[in-house]
Amino acid sequence: RQAAVIGSGIMGGGIAALLAGAGVKVLLLDIVPFDLKDEEKNDPTARNRIVKAGLDAALASSPSLFFNKKDAGLISIGNLEDDIDKLAACDWIVEVVVERLDIKRNQFEKVAKIRKPGSIVSTNTSGIPLQDITEGFSEEFKQHFMGTHFFNPVRYMHLLELIPGKETLPEVLDFISKFGEKNLGKGIVWAKDTPNFVGNRIGIQGISAAMRFMQEDGLTVPEVDAIFGPAMGRPKTAIFKTTDLVGLDIMMHVAKNSYDLCKDDEQRDIMQLPDFVEKMAEKNLLGNKTKAGFYKTDLTPEWKKIRKVLNLKTLEYEDLERPSFPCLDAAKKAGTLTEKINCVLKADDKAGKFAWKLAANSFQYAANRIPEIADTVVEIDNAMKWGYNFEMGPFEQWDAYGVADAVERMAKDGLEIPANVKAMLDAGKTCFYKLENGIRYFYDFASAGYKPVPVPESLVSIAAAKGNDKTAMENASASLVDIGDGVFCLEFHTKMNAINEQIVDFIAESLDYVDKNGVGMVIGNEAGGMPGAFSAGADLGFISKLCHDKKYAEIDAFLKKAQDGIQASRYAPFPVV
Repeated sequence: RQAAVIGSGIMGGGIAALLAGAGVKVLLLDIVPFDLKDEEKNDPTARNRIVKAGLDAALASSPSLFFNKKDAGLISIGNLEDDIDKLAACDWIVEVVVERLDIKRNQFEKVAKIRKPGSIVSTNTSGIPLQDITEGFSEEFKQHFMGTHFFNPVRYMHLLELIPGKETLPEVLDFISKFGEKNLGKGIVWAKDTPNFVGNRIGIQGISAAMRFMQEDGLTVPEVDAIFGPAMGRPKTAIFKTTDLVGLDIMMHVAKNSYDLCKDDEQRDIMQLPDFVEKMAEKNLLGNKTKAGFYKTDLTPEWKKIRKVLNLKTLEYEDLERPSFPCLDAAKKAGTLTEKINCVLKADDKAGKFAWKLAANSFQYAANRIPEIADTVVEIDNAMKWGYNFEMGPFEQWDAYGVADAVERMAKDGLEIPANVKAMLDAGKTCFYKLENGIRYFYDFASAGYKPVPVPESLVSIAAAKGNDKTAMENASASLVDIGDGVFCLEFHTKMNAINEQIVDFIAESLDYVDKNGVGMVIGNEAGGMPGAFSAGADLGFISKLCHDKKYAEIDAFLKKAQDGIQASRYAPFPVV
């Protein structure tokens, strides 16, 4: 019912906004300013200056960290000297202060004296070991302590890593996982108490390796971003635009954390970033926060924006020219992500060779991290999809290439094959994931067999329903699936879910069917077991052909039928979502 967030920076403000959006009363606390004048030392407004600025920044953020600005009314502010006693009323206390062990321990020592027994305490640390934070604290405190690692921006990043401490009670973990999933809308990944947990451990290794291999192979920043963008199932920000977005200083901190604390990591040396990174930091080229990083935007004398990119050899900016590679051109024409990935990874041009080199390295690294950082391939794949916006995690991408084929090629390249993957193949298991009767299974290294991919209680699987013969009716472009309790799902399955004439006809048929046989209808679809993109809009190829053939009456009829279907959905005698 009531939570506290200690630390009102970008992350703290974001977590407070998320909790308030879920209807939770929030106490947001931060330190008293160090530079108070004598006349301000007893002024509550002055003493709350830092936390007020943090809340104001969250309110002013774009895109908004609040679902509704009115939610800020659930947030009360205070400071860690005058208002710390208010923590006694809180059910969950989240620490989001600077990444220094001494500062965190100091705050938790104060919290331990005030919190009520049974209240949950968590840290948003991105990699400091939990056992170091809680050393010397009471057993009851440790039983109610855990890591809750949100990703920034908190409202929009789906990932929430949960890290149990050695003494954390199962009921505490169960409550926070269900609350995070159902109330906060997060995707839960269970991480172990290891440096940088799951997402950042895999993510920083991938970024560091990309920088190293780029230098070895003589590629440029825009070339690497072109290769590891949408063609490889990555966001358009790819590698270096993502680093600009996050901040080079943050990335350096995460890499240093891995290097300093992961003494036995076989790729530890890769975490020592290339010299150009340190030089960029010295010149304050930290990314979007300093208006210049790997990329920057300049203005021409005519006040037109022009994109520049950093030459890593000279550390001077040059005009950005879009790279072109045959394999990327082929990938654009491919129909599915699996086809796109194979167009790139199996190509013999410069881009294909680089993509394979980095992908094979990431396959190897991810497999070697089980069970060190997480127990299953699912946790690692979900962390990369939900925390880094990958369309496929490393094991899903490995499946897309073909596990046995990739292993054979890796061996030819002199890469050591992870023992767990070799054992899987030796046992005759050739993929990390498989689909049977609409249920998705993953290969579990520990039991040497397949297990169902865990599905959140709040998530309805369309694939599972279809696998259980719950399809009420269908045509080539859409299906109507019984998802339980009298509710039916209208699912599009054209390319990019574009709306064509078959879908328009099917909408009317579906509404009629549900009116007679159900109580409600959901219009949606799945992608990788999660809700997918809704629709690209009208099928322009269909419209274009009618235009070309001058069949204007048919265009009018299609648009009229589509509008009638939309209006019928809106005014149906049952809920349509």
